[in-house]
Amino acid sequence: MTATPTRTLLRAEGFTCPSCVSKIEKILTKLPGVSDATVHFATSRIEVDHDESATSVDGLVSAIKKAGYTARPSAF
Repeated sequence: MTATPTRTLLRAEGFTCPSCVSKIEKILTKLPGVSDATVHFATSRIEVDHDESATSVDGLVSAIKKAGYTARPSAF
């Protein structure tokens, strides 16, 4: 039985172009337990479906930071 993924919402800063979107999505989907990552350029919102036991919210934020961007958990 597979665990239901957690959907985490992040707010991003530092986007300058739409190509940033695919770069961040690629980085996130390579992380263990991440089944989907969608970056919304216009709203600077990132939605990530992941298994928290494999990759935590801090792990997501850290991966984005290593790529040169800033993200933080968002309530909406």
